[in-house]
Amino acid sequence: MLLIGMLDSPFVRRVAVSMQLLGMSYQHGNWSVGRDFERIRQYNPLVKVPTLILDDGEMLSESGLILDYLDQSVGPERALLPASGRARRDSLKLMAPAIVVAEKARDQLQEVFFRPEDKRHAPWLERLQAQMHAGLQLLDGECQRRGDGQWLIGSSMTQADISVTCAYTFANEALPDAAIAAKYAHLGRLAARCEMLEPFKGTHQPFFRPSG
Repeated sequence: MLLIGMLDSPFVRRVAVSMQLLGMSYQHGNWSVGRDFERIRQYNPLVKVPTLILDDGEMLSESGLILDYLDQSVGPERALLPASGRARRDSLKLMAPAIVVAEKARDQLQEVFFRPEDKRHAPWLERLQAQMHAGLQLLDGECQRRGDGQWLIGSSMTQADISVTCAYTFANEALPDAAIAAKYAHLGRLAARCEMLEPFKGTHQPFFRPSG
């Protein structure tokens, strides 16, 4: 299989971490939508990352779809997202704000890096920041409720822990002025615990900042 996308994307990274945790071998196309637009388009006409090319040539796009495919491939006993019941619903309820954090952090970066300074809209940036911090606060509160040193769902790591950690690390590293680590200590401790594990270490890529 071929996984396309840079690992400084939390969406690409949560797929890569999941594949490693599940023991799935893959090649990695560490390609940027900006720098490698035409190269990615050869595999995915939408030029979206992550994109996963299966061994038979089938193309899967969007991290949620890819993660579902991975879980279906290994079966419910090994799946990273609980298959049913309250545990599945609670996992999805935590993954939802994690995706908001990742998306709103990404949108802030796009506003700064790709829009001329005189065209930036301060109220829009403030809204993005408020949405991101709301997600972080919710997740930090859940980490505190569960207790430091615990997983978010049950007694073992699930996709909730993976997605939350990837979103937190991305936002924290990409937006240093937001002081995320100082504000959300319980969430930071969960992320630090995950980042010590080999699948996280092996997929950590410092955030790439465009020049200029």
